[in-house]
Amino acid sequence: MTPIIDLTGKTALVTGAAQGIGLACARTLHAAGAQVALADLNGTAAEEQARALGDRVIAIGADVSKSSQVSDMVAAVTSRFDGVDILVNNAGVDKAVPILDMEEDEWDRLMTINLKSVFLCTKAVLPSMISRGGGSVVSMASIVARQGAMNGGIHYATSKGGILAFTKTLARQMADKRIRANAVAPGVVDTDLIRTHMPAEMRGKIEAAIPKGRLADTTEIARVVAFLASDAASYVTGATVDVNGGFWIG
Repeated sequence: MTPIIDLTGKTALVTGAAQGIGLACARTLHAAGAQVALADLNGTAAEEQARALGDRVIAIGADVSKSSQVSDMVAAVTSRFDGVDILVNNAGVDKAVPILDMEEDEWDRLMTINLKSVFLCTKAVLPSMISRGGGSVVSMASIVARQGAMNGGIHYATSKGGILAFTKTLARQMADKRIRANAVAPGVVDTDLIRTHMPAEMRGKIEAAIPKGRLADTTEIARVVAFLASDAASYVTGATVDVNGGFWIG
């Protein structure tokens, strides 16, 4: 029996792929049979992870907030794998800064990395997807796009809300090209960053507020991404899938 998620023959480009959710996405897509390009600002770390995955993989160091580097990144992928079928817009940053303490430069920096990069990367891969008869764009949003941020920055929540609007519009405008666009909105995920910087008391309070009683594993997010990237989700476009253990139910 053919697996429900079979990406054999597909090429996936994952941004922010050297660690955390992005790395889990790259591993999951690769395990489903895809050729995978791991793109990250830290090119050395991306190369290390690519070597660990083995064949059907390349690593690219790129700042996805800069159009010239995005163009070079996509050119490198298409040169190696002849095109892009799947784009996972995962690259992003967060910084907990209250609005009254936030400088304009900080707002601009985060919006450029988190939201402008989604526009740049998506626009850059669309010609390849169109020429290949379709594709799938999956962008990483957040629970804060749904309910607002309690502790994170207002610019982070705004950037993730922008991703939801971008995804809906892209889905409408690209449907006739057989290109689907969806978003994933994780809750709090058990990443190295969370384990390192979140105090145990705060983590305990968050876990107690989640009906599932724990944080998400990165692989649980990646599996949803793989589903949306695959033909198993052929009739799903313009959607946002909430993966938060019941922490937010809308």
